[in-house]
Amino acid sequence: MKTISTQLITAALACSAVLYLVVGCSQTPSAPPKEVTVQADDKMRYDVTAFEVSPGQKVVVTFKNIGTTPKFSMGHNFVLLDRSITSANIQSAFLDKASTEAAHDYVPPGAKEVLAHSKLLGPAETEVVTFNAPYVPGEYLYVCSFPGHYSQGTKGIMTVKQ
Repeated sequence: MKTISTQLITAALACSAVLYLVVGCSQTPSAPPKEVTVQADDKMRYDVTAFEVSPGQKVVVTFKNIGTTPKFSMGHNFVLLDRSITSANIQSAFLDKASTEAAHDYVPPGAKEVLAHSKLLGPAETEVVTFNAPYVPGEYLYVCSFPGHYSQGTKGIMTVKQ
């Protein structure tokens, strides 16, 4: 009788431990995707210059060129940069090399500082860019890397907040 009782207690403890592991280690519900629409125009401006996300949150940016000037002279892109790129160092750390990459939509291939980007868009073109926000809180620049556009105001900040 004592052996059966000990086995039942042991089985109950084992089941409790398994249940605790399953429930206790499950992931917390993730935030719904952050959906943002960013438009660029012939005035070299983004209409959305700031938005906030949670660490690791899925982000869906619908990027639109609402200008009318041809792509070869006024194309726009959306380039999200690592937080190591700031307004103080962006020219030398990213834009100088991006300006020579017309064949790659002004985004240097393999650039580690680029977290996400669109292709270069002409008038009335749209692209959806999907990525996961970084886990490190802070400010992340997003820019148009077409030569001269950043300095005219085609830029914004994505803030990762805890």
